[in-house]
Amino acid sequence: MWKTQWKWLAGLVGGFLFCYCLPVGTERFDHAVIESLALVKWYAREHVLLCLVPAFFIAGAIGVFVSRGAVMRYLGPKAKKWIAYLVASVSGTILAVCSCTILPLFAGIYKMGAGLGPASAFLYSGPAINIMAIVLTARVLGVELGIARAVGAIGLSIVIGVCMHLIFRREEQEKARMAADPVDVESGRPLRQNVLYIGSMIAILVFANLGKSDDSGAFWLAIWSVKWYLTSLAALVLGFMLVRYYGMKWWKLACVAVPVVVLAVVFPDMPLLAFTAGFLGIGALTSTAGENELRIWFETSWDFAKKIMPLLLFGVLIAGLLLGRVGQEGLIPSGYVEKLVGGNSLLANFFAAFAGAFMYFATLTEVPILEGLIGAGMGKGPALALLLAGPALSLPNMLVINSVMGPRKTVAFVSLVILFSTLLGFFYGNW
Repeated sequence: MWKTQWKWLAGLVGGFLFCYCLPVGTERFDHAVIESLALVKWYAREHVLLCLVPAFFIAGAIGVFVSRGAVMRYLGPKAKKWIAYLVASVSGTILAVCSCTILPLFAGIYKMGAGLGPASAFLYSGPAINIMAIVLTARVLGVELGIARAVGAIGLSIVIGVCMHLIFRREEQEKARMAADPVDVESGRPLRQNVLYIGSMIAILVFANLGKSDDSGAFWLAIWSVKWYLTSLAALVLGFMLVRYYGMKWWKLACVAVPVVVLAVVFPDMPLLAFTAGFLGIGALTSTAGENELRIWFETSWDFAKKIMPLLLFGVLIAGLLLGRVGQEGLIPSGYVEKLVGGNSLLANFFAAFAGAFMYFATLTEVPILEGLIGAGMGKGPALALLLAGPALSLPNMLVINSVMGPRKTVAFVSLVILFSTLLGFFYGNW
């Protein structure tokens, strides 16, 4: 009997001991629980509606409207390597978003047949090299560190992508052998339509999430001051594309646009209301569009949301429990982190990269966090290591990446990020 039931027994005993030994009532544990709930609440308010919902629609559009041939031609296993890695390593430059927002886009191109190497390069570099993050790093932490971050992120994305390809080259060779000729799967829709269509959604994503920072310069502050007007302009372009090229009835789109405009006028200080109403309306129209490509677009986007959202929320909850929010502590005391990242030793760089890989960084928050750590004695090498590993990875990301690539490839990707971030930080700190 126990030959087949021992796993159930071990699970029940382990679960019982975990519940029995919970340190409920201790100050640190109770505070950590509050921090985890506070972090997931903040994440739900600040990132789900503005970041993830547009990202899911973009990922769905890639899966439906972008031909598989286009993806295979530039990022597939048969694509020219220098083109594939160049495109993947710099694509995140215009995406001023968090690593969690990159995940649906990564899942979209990977499921479409992109090679493991280029897909991994995009996954790593996407959240690390957006223009605002590089500019803010240079202004606050110094030009030298800003340049090192930009060059390091692009260079490491290519190195990590190539390593992922070599480690799993047999699977990639089989994938390339099975891949269809891009010419045979090309779509008849003009490329400019898909570029403008997906580009309008990317513009909505970028402008809606543009953050304010007094250290980012007059240019970015000027853009931030009109970001909702730019978001509205991008939404108008999206609406035009839906009616002109994708078969949506103009009066249906008007039924969505009217309440959005009313909410924007009546509640000008709460733009999230109009933003949410717009995406809810688009979701309602596309989900009931009949058996056409708009309906498939919604179903593909919804499939990404079902698979990714629960893992992200659970991961954020655990990250908050362990590490707390910025300025607060979880189960792991922040003082330990500050002590372990002092100087420029190899161990300090490794710990900075390792800690960065498991922490959750929203867009641009890594800069003030590092400013405080550097003030507490953090070396410039560990600072770079954390900048290279932190934005690209987090505990929530690992859960999602595992669901997309599988455990073996996830472990390899995380290990490579930590390894090369450690080495580059060490050489930079002792240069």
